Amino acid sequence: QVQLVESGGGLVQAGGSLRLSCVASGSIVSINVMGWYRQAPGKQRELVAQVIGGGMTTYADSVKGRFTISSDNAKNTAYLKMNSLKPEDTAVYFCNVIGGGSSYWGQGTQVTVSS
Repeated sequence: QVQLVESGGGLVQAGGSLRLSCVASGSIVSINVMGWYRQAPGKQRELVAQVIGGGMTTYADSVKGRFTISSDNAKNTAYLKMNSLKPEDTAVYFCNVIGGGSSYWGQGTQVTVSS
């Protein structure tokens, strides 16, 4: 069993920054992908960013140039640095880890951006 714990969410004004962290613990054999998703009220969960294997990153078009995903494999930790936040970034952000043929989710952390 793998547990994911997210932190770093909160309330910020438009134009501000936050950094989310996700720590994976438990029976981790290997991690292939670490990523962040978000879900706003009334909307489907969407991919925000992923870091794959050796470090290749992908981003949603809506966050390119503003968000940066990174990982520390030794600590089984992923980070999402969010700059120039907009009200439309308001959502619950979920960490996702894929490894050993399974996909794991964190409980989510709320990010609220006020205008």
